[in-house]
Amino acid sequence: MENKSGRILAIDDNEDILFALKLLLKPHVEYIKTENDPTKIPAILKDDHFDVILLDMNFSKDAISGQEGFQYLQQILDIDPSAVVLFITAYGDVEKSVKAIKAGATDFILKPWQNEKILATISSAVKLRKSRDEVHELKEKQHEINTIMDQPFADFIGVSPGMHQVFNTIKKVAKTDANVLILGENGTGKELVARALHRNSLRQDEGFISVDLGALSETLFESELFGHVKGAFTDAKADRPGRFELANKGTIFLDEIGNLSLPFQAKLLTVLERREVTRVGANKPKPIDIRLISATNMPLRDMAEKDDFRMDLLYRLNTVEIELPPLRERPEDLPVLADHFLKIFSKKYKKPASLSKSALNKLSHYHWPGNVREFQHVLERAVILGDTPTLSHDDLQLSPQRSSSDGIELETYNLEQVEKTIIEKVLRMNRGNISKASSDLGLTRTSLYRRMEKYGL
Repeated sequence: MENKSGRILAIDDNEDILFALKLLLKPHVEYIKTENDPTKIPAILKDDHFDVILLDMNFSKDAISGQEGFQYLQQILDIDPSAVVLFITAYGDVEKSVKAIKAGATDFILKPWQNEKILATISSAVKLRKSRDEVHELKEKQHEINTIMDQPFADFIGVSPGMHQVFNTIKKVAKTDANVLILGENGTGKELVARALHRNSLRQDEGFISVDLGALSETLFESELFGHVKGAFTDAKADRPGRFELANKGTIFLDEIGNLSLPFQAKLLTVLERREVTRVGANKPKPIDIRLISATNMPLRDMAEKDDFRMDLLYRLNTVEIELPPLRERPEDLPVLADHFLKIFSKKYKKPASLSKSALNKLSHYHWPGNVREFQHVLERAVILGDTPTLSHDDLQLSPQRSSSDGIELETYNLEQVEKTIIEKVLRMNRGNISKASSDLGLTRTSLYRRMEKYGL
C-alpha cells in the first residue's frame, strides 16, 4: 500500500490481535479503529464510515463454528449493504471460506497472517469499497436526474401529429434492443430522441455514450471507438478503452453516421456483426454488449444506391427508423416550445419573460432552418437582451439570411446541389469565416470542411 488510504474497523475479542493489527496497519491506512465488543457494531457504524471491516469469525461463546461471525456479518450488511467485510479466523478451511463469501464477505484471512499478504488484501478491499461508492453515487445521480424530469422526453416536447408519432415509436421501441436510425435535419433533436430511447430502455441504469463521428478525424477513428494499448502509436502512453467498451451493457449513440468513409464503414460493420472490438495494437478481441442508436441528416438510402454508403451497414443500423419533422412543419409546437424554453431562461437569468402576440406571430412566419436549436437560441437572446417582461417582435433577432424569403434561388431539387448552393451562400455571407459558417449551418467545423472538400469549395 503505497499511500495511506482507507478507514478500517477491526473487531476481535482478542486484544493482542487488535494491537497487532493497529501496529501493522497504522503506517498504511488513513485511520484504524479497534473494538473487542461486537455488540457495539450498530452504534459504531451509525456514527462513523469505514471502507473495510475486519471481523473475527469466532467469539468466546462459540469457539470454532464461526456462527457468531456470520450473525455479525449479517448485522453489518443490514446497516450498510455496500460494506466490505474481511473475516479473520484461526480455524479457516475451504468450506468456511466458501460459506463466508456466499454470506456476503469479501475475503477470508487466516491467523497467523503474513504481513505482506494482509496489506495487499486490505488495499484491494479499500479500492473495491471506493469503486462501490462511486457506482452507487453515479446511479443515485442518474436516478435523481430521471426523477426530476417531469416531461416523459425531457426537452424533447411537442403536440403536433408528427411529434406524437415519434413519441409513440419511442415507447414501442425503447424496451427492445433493436438498432434505431434517427433521421432529421440539424437541430431537430436527434440526440434527445437517442437519450429518450436509452432512458426508457432496460439499459437505463448503464452508460449512454455519445460519439460525434463528424468531429472524429480519420487518424483518431479506431482509437476513439475501439481503444488502444500502450505503445500502439506515438502518443499511446497507456492502455485506453474505446467508446464501444465504455458503452458495454449500455447504449452507444453514433451521431452523423453518414460522414463515415467506406473503409471505416466496413470496420464498424465488422464490430456490429461480431459484437466484439479489438483495441489498436492488440490481438485479442473484447466482447461487447451494446444497444446501437445512430443518427444522420444525410440521405443514406440515396448514398447507398450510389455506393457512397454500404447497404449491408444500413440494414444493420435501421432495424427501426425514426424520422424527425423539421420545425417549420410543426407550427402547433411553437407556443409549447416557447413556453418551455422561456420558463428555463427566466429561471436561469432571473428575468420573468413571456411572448406578445406579435412576437409569436413573427416566430410563426420564420422558416427555422436551424430548427429547435435555433429557436432555443433566439429565445435565450431575447430574454437576456429584452427590457420588459413581455417580449415583443422587436426583441426577436432573426438573421435575414436565414429567413424563408432570403432569395436563395434553386434551379434543381437535387439534395446535393441544394446543399452545395446553401453552403456557398453562407460562406460568402460570412466572408469565408469557417467558425461562423459552420455555426449558421448547424454543423461542426470538421463536417463543414468535409462538405467543402466534397463539393470542391
